[in-house]
Amino acid sequence: MSHLFSTIDLHCHSTASDGTLSPSELVVLAHDRGVKHLALTDHDTVAGLPGAIECGLELGVNIISGVEFSALWNGLNIHILGLNFDNRSEVIKAATARQEASRFSRAQTIADRLSKKGFDDLYDGALEKSGGQAPGRPHIALAMVERGYVSNVSAAFKKYLGSGKVGDVKSLWPSINEVVSWITDAGGSAVIAHPRKYKMTVTKLRRLIEEFSEAGGEGLEVITSGQKQGEIGLLTDLCVRYGLKGSLGSDFHSPAQTWVNLGAIPKLPQSVTPIWEEWNLVD
Repeated sequence: MSHLFSTIDLHCHSTASDGTLSPSELVVLAHDRGVKHLALTDHDTVAGLPGAIECGLELGVNIISGVEFSALWNGLNIHILGLNFDNRSEVIKAATARQEASRFSRAQTIADRLSKKGFDDLYDGALEKSGGQAPGRPHIALAMVERGYVSNVSAAFKKYLGSGKVGDVKSLWPSINEVVSWITDAGGSAVIAHPRKYKMTVTKLRRLIEEFSEAGGEGLEVITSGQKQGEIGLLTDLCVRYGLKGSLGSDFHSPAQTWVNLGAIPKLPQSVTPIWEEWNLVD
């Protein structure tokens, strides 16, 4: 891996949620890419952590406990990363169980809504695609493609599953305050994932950061895949202004998404204090 890239990647997904690689396959890829420290941050579950940790011990990749919780803030679905917590914590076990139940309920609600549009049997199809895990919108999209309702996953999101569409269901998620408390109670660090991917103005983003910080949130994801020019500078300034630490992660889901490469992310700007400052990690 180039010295320009970080050897730390704190945001990626496996088949335990909506990724296409198993936890062990993900760790093998991380090792091959020169990643030394990897956080597996599946959506609302830590089911993939044991397999990732076992493989990491074999290959010399340090696996950091992680999860990506869905939360609600002002009617928006915000993703909060939990990093470096005690993965045996009863708080995390209860939180992920609650979120998993919400995800199953949400998938059924989405399928019911789409059924009224003439798209039948999507819940069972999505469940098959998810391997029995709580189905997400990507699994529903795959079921729609398989049944010939849409030509591809992108079309499914554009027409039916994306923000503001009939399949966009958010109301089941907890508040950011509650999510942050889960993470901090388990001894972890709470981080706002991909802050510029939400459809909000910079003024609104500042309000989100203020409330997140007041709730005990610790960091912002300053570096992630697919950022536009200037976004890293903006997020760096916000970290400094609000006294938050910076995180970084590819948000890797699949090798097929060639624009998102595991570990292929720049290092944090020097003016940002790393979220891992006290974790004894060396980039």
